[in-house]
Amino acid sequence: MRLLRAAGHDVPAIVTDSPGVSDREVLKRAVREERIILTFDRDFGELLFRSRLPSPRGVVYFRHGPATPEEPADSLIRILAIAGLALEGEFTTVEPGQVRQRPLAS
Repeated sequence: MRLLRAAGHDVPAIVTDSPGVSDREVLKRAVREERIILTFDRDFGELLFRSRLPSPRGVVYFRHGPATPEEPADSLIRILAIAGLALEGEFTTVEPGQVRQRPLAS
């Protein structure tokens, strides 16, 4: 979070703001606050695509455990620098050496 905030991004952290809250509550908050969810939890795909819950601005799902605490932020900063890649309206899956996207339903 520190690296993203230092880069000028407004990044609340559920783990400190609302520890133990359900994924559905995280999703509701993201929709209400018009945020992109950054997560290691694949359940958000299930909630959005199978349960068809309202979509946040976007989701970035890191499909790998980080080697260091800074790795997810470093990956996200690199992804944001990719020309033509938008996170809004997309479910973005980040794997080592690969980024895939699937449009979110509105």
